[in-house]
Amino acid sequence: MMKRKVLRIFGILLLICGVLILSLFAYRKISREIYLKRLLNDNINFEIPSLQIKVPVLEGTDSKALQVSAGHFEGTGLPGHGNYCIAGHNSTIYAEIFNALDRIQIGDEMYLIDNDEKRTRYTYIVAEYHVVAPQSVEVLDDYGDDRLTVISCTDDGKQRQVVVGILESFPKP
Repeated sequence: MMKRKVLRIFGILLLICGVLILSLFAYRKISREIYLKRLLNDNINFEIPSLQIKVPVLEGTDSKALQVSAGHFEGTGLPGHGNYCIAGHNSTIYAEIFNALDRIQIGDEMYLIDNDEKRTRYTYIVAEYHVVAPQSVEVLDDYGDDRLTVISCTDDGKQRQVVVGILESFPKP
């Protein structure tokens, strides 16, 4: 009789612990979603519809920015002007922003949606996809045209994937 009582109490405690753990995970997920929605409202957005990617773009490429979003390389172009360069993680450890980037196709559309009052949308057409060494920083250079350069690690983290899109159309509100 005593053994049953102890097992019943132990079972109830395990059930309560399980519910608390699940609640913690649900809270964290909901908090991240709310934070992401706020970032999407307050910052430039980057989208690749064919890969179902939609992320905010924060200024800078420090680890804090890249944990939750893509980051804009300081000193590179502006949306629709020059070489606007962004980076994001391809990782299961960090933010999984660009895990599907290796499936991009030449001709796919990419969008930058400015955070101005009109939410101006710039459309870029993918013209290049290649893999480079991490020290190949020439991809950040200004090439005299209006382009979007997206950079992420390869799956093994040893090299960098580079996607270049050329500005196709002028802004649409």
